[in-house]
Amino acid sequence: MLNGGFGNLLGRKGTWASPSNNNSEYPNNTGFKSGELQSAENGAMVTTCSSVVGIKFDRGVMIAADTLVSYGNLSRFQNIDRVFKINHNILLGGSGDFPDVQCIHRTIEQKMLEDQFYEKNIDMRPQALSTWLTRITYTRNLWMKPLFVDLVVGGIDAGGKPYLANVNFRGRAFTDYVVTAGFARGMVVPLVRQSKPQRREFTAQEASNLISKCMEVLYYRNVRSISQYTVGICTENCCDVEGPFKVDEKWDVADMIRGY
Repeated sequence: MLNGGFGNLLGRKGTWASPSNNNSEYPNNTGFKSGELQSAENGAMVTTCSSVVGIKFDRGVMIAADTLVSYGNLSRFQNIDRVFKINHNILLGGSGDFPDVQCIHRTIEQKMLEDQFYEKNIDMRPQALSTWLTRITYTRNLWMKPLFVDLVVGGIDAGGKPYLANVNFRGRAFTDYVVTAGFARGMVVPLVRQSKPQRREFTAQEASNLISKCMEVLYYRNVRSISQYTVGICTENCCDVEGPFKVDEKWDVADMIRGY
């Protein structure tokens, strides 16, 4: 039941509509100190996060993201989870301006509570959530108060079918067997498409190996990435976020690099 609920993000006073410099609106258990969260409403993203990778396999989806949140050019917060478990059916990965990612996450939680008031056994599904998020982000962008987010929504839809989608801050969305956000669009998508088996989906082991490879490539190539990452796995039997894991770093080739 996802009708309504737009007031949380559309600017009503006293809600999560507009991230502000008043840090009392943000949870204090995320590793941020007082005054360090700043709003992107002035058009400048200060506390940012980069790549998210989502891969659909035959029995579910996997979503991975490193644990770095940068403060300008500084790798300031290095232990922040950016893959969230929404319920037993849905995972959410967030990229872009981290206060706005928090805003989206908290508003989804509030929406789920509101739905419980109408009916107790409401089972939110990933396709319904991604559609609702497109309306939220599109309306905020239309009002010239955009939420600078790039979201990966995945999980198990009705009938036990895996679902994976991307929602950006303009309200556009698409689904595919590989969905990325941030820098990963240029580096990871070709790698996953090249590894796709013909006429069948990835297996869980193949998807896991690909996630590890993708996070390794992003660590080497993306200046806004670190070696630590978390992975969310959602199937019909379980939905959880695991980690943190570490990239297997190999810097032996550095001695052969010349010209820098």
